[in-house]
Amino acid sequence: MHFVLAHEAKKKYNKDTIMKTLLTFWYGIFKNNPIFRLVLGLCPTLAVTTSLENSLGMGLAATFVLICSNVLVSVLRKVIPPAVHIPCYIVIIATFVTAVDLLMKAFLPSLSESLGIFIPLIVVNCIILGRAEAFASKNGVVLSFADGLGSGLGFTLALSFVGTVRELIGSGSITVWGDIAVKNIFDSPVTLAILPAGGFIALGLLLALVNRLGEWNARRHGAPPPLPVNLDCRHCTMCPNGK
Repeated sequence: MHFVLAHEAKKKYNKDTIMKTLLTFWYGIFKNNPIFRLVLGLCPTLAVTTSLENSLGMGLAATFVLICSNVLVSVLRKVIPPAVHIPCYIVIIATFVTAVDLLMKAFLPSLSESLGIFIPLIVVNCIILGRAEAFASKNGVVLSFADGLGSGLGFTLALSFVGTVRELIGSGSITVWGDIAVKNIFDSPVTLAILPAGGFIALGLLLALVNRLGEWNARRHGAPPPLPVNLDCRHCTMCPNGK
């Protein structure tokens, strides 16, 4: 009897763990999307989304760093002294960013040149440091991996969405990767879309669209519309003032 109860408890624990892992992954992509919900990482979002190829390259690089840094921070979370945890996280993140930067220069030189300084600047990307501080330092390796993968894919999808819209409107074509491209979709592109001002306009309109879709979906399911994300210092998890 005791063996049966223990077996059932273990099955329930495994099921709950799997569901929690899947929810963590899902939230990173949609409910807590870094760009469209948390409004983080806007520097690369505005700078590199002039084409779909650049957006994919930046998103995949950030995803790799997110996963690796989350896992390592989670492994070392009980070893790193609280007084120096932020510098330690930055060193961990910088290690993986350096690896990504060198690999891109070796195997994808044209993409590396196109993304330029924004690959090294992943070190100070608030998404990566924020997930290390707010999640990986408080959870196990599996959940931290799921959080890093979900947040990274959410970041990549959002960048790709913005990049596709800007490239399509601004140049009349879409470059997926290298020579894989759809050219001359229409003959009258609006060059403003791939200029810096166009980045702000496109991002603002897409944020408004995502918020409107969220309200519509909530009403369709009889739920209250999602509240705006509080972005002031009191709601930040990066320092004790936000706790």
